[in-house]
Amino acid sequence: MKKILKVFIIAVFSQLLIFSTYAGSDGTVKISSKSAEQDSDVKDCFETVNRGIFAFNQGLDKVFFKPAAKGYRYLPKPIRSGTSNALSNLSNVVTIPNNILQGQFKDAGVNALRFSINTTLGIAGIFDVASYYGLNKLDKEDYGQTLGTWGVKEGCYFILPVLGPTTVRDAVGSIANFSGGDAWYNVTVANDTRYLENSDYYYSRLAGGIDFRAKNLEAFDNLEKNSLDLYASVRSLYLQDRKRKIQNLDETTETMNDDDWEEIDTQ
Repeated sequence: MKKILKVFIIAVFSQLLIFSTYAGSDGTVKISSKSAEQDSDVKDCFETVNRGIFAFNQGLDKVFFKPAAKGYRYLPKPIRSGTSNALSNLSNVVTIPNNILQGQFKDAGVNALRFSINTTLGIAGIFDVASYYGLNKLDKEDYGQTLGTWGVKEGCYFILPVLGPTTVRDAVGSIANFSGGDAWYNVTVANDTRYLENSDYYYSRLAGGIDFRAKNLEAFDNLEKNSLDLYASVRSLYLQDRKRKIQNLDETTETMNDDDWEEIDTQ
């Protein structure tokens, strides 16, 4: 029962991360007809069911996730910034192997150095010391993106209860995290270690979700307010963002923005 509860907790707070794929920090919404046409290439095979699940997920956000994010914003700025830095540093354990799988060997080297420096001198990544040495933060990579660069098509778009938007390809890529592809998951959950607990993994996922949702409160409110069809807007933004990441385009997809707290702090 305890194990089931932990799985549920990580699933619930993963929804916060899903919201971050279509809600950014600048509070603007611009969905072009060209993008909509491109997104139509991905079939929404289960739209009727998807819309029902989407409404359920929206309800969860309003009742649980949004209030938690608002409360998080009351924490002092250094705590929020340090938390964001540490979580970004931890994401390198997934980004680095995907850099290698995509042939991005230079990026893999930079991210490996960033992880080593920030984990040690930066005290578990709380401080981004690596940036002071000219090793600037690079885009995150995941196994869904890797499959995309290998030519694997998206497959059907669908909505998961709690977990939110995905495609067949991205769902398969996510499974890789729990099959040896995420070193943090391996040392906390998959294997018994002396200094780490299963809960460390779930707490980090929970913190990551709340951190990102808190950064994007206004943007998602604006998206919800100005979209004639919120479900269609979310689908379009999600698919646009995944294409941008796979193509490694240096641009922001609609409202998508994962900047540091120092750059977007509104308080």
